[in-house]
Amino acid sequence: MSYEYSEDGLVETATQQVLEELGWEMKYAWKKETFGSDGLLGRENKSEVILKRYLLAALKELNKGLPEVAYQQAIEEIEQKMADKTLGRINKAKYELLKEGVPVSYTNDKGELEKKKLRVFNFDKYNKNHFLAVRQFEIVGELYNRRPDIIGFVNGIPLVFFELKAHHNDLRNAFTDNITDYKDTIDQVFHCNAFIILSNGTDAKVGTVTSPYKFFLDWKRITEEE
Repeated sequence: MSYEYSEDGLVETATQQVLEELGWEMKYAWKKETFGSDGLLGRENKSEVILKRYLLAALKELNKGLPEVAYQQAIEEIEQKMADKTLGRINKAKYELLKEGVPVSYTNDKGELEKKKLRVFNFDKYNKNHFLAVRQFEIVGELYNRRPDIIGFVNGIPLVFFELKAHHNDLRNAFTDNITDYKDTIDQVFHCNAFIILSNGTDAKVGTVTSPYKFFLDWKRITEEE
């Protein structure tokens, strides 16, 4: 039985349908991804977790009229590795960049040095951002490669991480068996992460990259009052 028709695959398909209803663009990457600037996601290789094609488009739209070097500098700053920090501290530093703006400096037409903070997201009009969810997004870490179920990208930034299980599986297993492993093997996908969502199609919990399982909260439906 193929993955698409396995129990896990069916939960993933159902999740895709919900995301599409919410306006997310969906792409399936496993065994279908092509690489390069004209590839499926614009990645050069599987170690990349920032989708620079979409990020560059957003930077140019939100910060118009700047030289190309300013946009490239912002992308490099967001991608920059921080080997001397814990995952939690890296996540906090990236959060501040994404929220407050990415500092860049460049020389203008008059030969003067200019400094700016570039916006990454449109916080005023959320529907002006680009929402892309990628199923089976393969990532190569320093030693291992992994294939998370769904990654949600906003303007090319991997903000939402979905770990999905079959209906009969306890969500705790999704955390202890999978999320813990992903943090060790492909930690770069969590550097800019905002939410981790665990679901088995019936129940769902949401937490952050630093949350132990006991602090993952039930995902409430609109009809529930709590």
